[in-house]
Amino acid sequence: MHLLPGKPYPLGATWDGVGVNFSLYAPGADRVDLVLFDGPEPDAVSMPITLEERTGPHHHGYLRNVRPGQLYGYRVHGPYDPARGLRFNPNKILLDPYAKAIGRPLAWDDSLFGYQIGHPDADLSFDERDSAPFAPLAAVIESRFEWGDDRKPDIPWESTIIYEAHVKGVSQLHPGVDEELRGTYLGMASEPVIDYLKDLGVTTVQLLPVHAKLQDRRLVEAGLSNYWGYNTLAFLAPEPEYATRAGTDAVRDFKIMVRALHQAGLEVIIDVVYNHTAEGNRFGPTLSFRGIDNLSYYKESPDDARYLVDYTGTGNTLDAGNPYVLQLIMDSLRYWVLEMHVDGFRFDLASALARELYDVNMLASFFQIVQQDPVLSQVKLIAEPWDVGPGGYQVGAFPWQWAEWNGRYRDTVRQFWRGDPGMKSDFATRMAGSSDLYANSGRRPFASINFVTAHDGFTLQDQVSYSRKHNHANGEDNRDGHEPNYSTNCGVEGPTDDPDVRACRQRLKRALMGSLLLSQGVPMILGGDEIGRTQGGNNNAYNQDNPTTWYDWDLDAEDEEFLDFVREAIAFRRAHPNVRRRSFLTGYADEAGVRDAAWWHPDGRLMEGPDWEGSGLTTFGLLLRGDRIPGTDARGWPRMDDTLLLLFNKGDHDHDLVLPVREAGTPLAWRAEAPFDLGVEPRYEDGATVTLPSKSLVVLAAVPWPEGEPS
Repeated sequence: MHLLPGKPYPLGATWDGVGVNFSLYAPGADRVDLVLFDGPEPDAVSMPITLEERTGPHHHGYLRNVRPGQLYGYRVHGPYDPARGLRFNPNKILLDPYAKAIGRPLAWDDSLFGYQIGHPDADLSFDERDSAPFAPLAAVIESRFEWGDDRKPDIPWESTIIYEAHVKGVSQLHPGVDEELRGTYLGMASEPVIDYLKDLGVTTVQLLPVHAKLQDRRLVEAGLSNYWGYNTLAFLAPEPEYATRAGTDAVRDFKIMVRALHQAGLEVIIDVVYNHTAEGNRFGPTLSFRGIDNLSYYKESPDDARYLVDYTGTGNTLDAGNPYVLQLIMDSLRYWVLEMHVDGFRFDLASALARELYDVNMLASFFQIVQQDPVLSQVKLIAEPWDVGPGGYQVGAFPWQWAEWNGRYRDTVRQFWRGDPGMKSDFATRMAGSSDLYANSGRRPFASINFVTAHDGFTLQDQVSYSRKHNHANGEDNRDGHEPNYSTNCGVEGPTDDPDVRACRQRLKRALMGSLLLSQGVPMILGGDEIGRTQGGNNNAYNQDNPTTWYDWDLDAEDEEFLDFVREAIAFRRAHPNVRRRSFLTGYADEAGVRDAAWWHPDGRLMEGPDWEGSGLTTFGLLLRGDRIPGTDARGWPRMDDTLLLLFNKGDHDHDLVLPVREAGTPLAWRAEAPFDLGVEPRYEDGATVTLPSKSLVVLAAVPWPEGEPS
């Protein structure tokens, strides 16, 4: 083939209808060879072509008559001196960091490592074996797609209800999904799944990582799998496992899925992992970044360049302080918005992106670039606001454009409903939107992504069924997994037929889910919680690609009942702006002496300072005035709603609470609001006493007396 000079930008492989421009960032390389393969087979014929042109740190060239579907990789030549962090090894075929499709997956072999496994010098040794038969290969893609009139649903933050889901897990066992589509992007886009999500009432699907991932050798050899996908191999390529066919079909199938979800009015947010890559520490394989330029892509130890800094718990940390690595991250994000039409991102271990050098800096270039970017500044940005390095816990500290997973909300709500002492005040703060974390920086309640369960941890069913984790199937002697879980088993560990234990679990599930959907902020529901999904007490099922993690759609009566409750609770939230305000509650009285919100003592008065102290009080309420909601709705109308009284009894026994009395001249009753009406009367007079069942959350609405009844 005749090689033309080509251009340094765009990076990656770009087909223009005639040929393909190839460009690779490899600043420390002496030479870069583009290698074309005539098929995915291990013995496929390969053609090396040296990219003679170099512009700055980019090696590039243009080949006519190369078409979409072409498989390719790189060999990068340079010094091999691991003691100085230099790990170039041209015997290894390397995946393009800008690969938009995986044309051939990896097949594990010792030749994929740049050093000789078992050598006395360990990673300082050099391996001469050719990895071409086993290395993952990129594929050139045709980016054209008929999007039609696809539009972003553009759900306001305060109206957002997130459903965290796994592409495969949702449809793998769904009886209504065609068998050949189960576990795929098209399964997620199938009519039965979309109809279910719409009927449930969520607004936004947040998918666990869909970037192309690596199946760890340790897991493969143990018969397990990296199911969650937090082990990114390529930041622009969708995971091919979820395609109906291999190769570039993953790109098409992903776009079909997004288009179908958008047509149903559902947003798509993807979980992204830019804090590390799948290559691991210095003993990991040489698959891409390590062999292209180890020192440029990864943070090396300031004391010894042989070692990588690990703020992620995976062995390496991507160096977002390098402007070209930062460009890769930004190019990837823009690609997923502009080409794949996603509506936002949830950033795994986002604090790592704020480490330009080694300390966390919320003024880091990454945040400044996102803020001024005309594309990324307009999508939903959610941070997991911590990493595993020193100073990495940054809940409440991210810039104003960002929402955050509120880990304090999760822990507090779990502890409160478990019955832990001393949680009243913190629970009240979390229910009210966590103003202690977000108000001082000018943020709104929807900066808080509230959750009680997520992929990482117990499911909701397990949260009320297990007091300790049961992760033995993971093969790590039950040492893995998050702790503490602040869970309870209601008296019996695991499954049981005991009616009292089962009733206790159902009450707790209602209380936990109800709290989530009545809190100020943005609720995130773990997919499957609404149908009683259990992982058998496994709180770290990252490697369980089996019925442990797949959604079981064979529901019993209890599951059906709870699903109905969740549907109604979501509908209640969507109908009541009182529980999804754009501004924080103040508790202050206005000129008329009326408060927008007030905490209510069971004796029939406002809560006072001493009431929040000690552990004796297990029952109280939150009064939300529906005529004191600041701002207007999308039509410019005042945000008016019923006045609501949220009542909480975290105790193990029933407890009485005296309701507020009417204002002068205003006939008033309190109506129990479904689905938060379990165990109470349909209606009460003002000032009446309501008996709250143990472990219950009840909602009452202030309504006029029916015409003709006494006031």
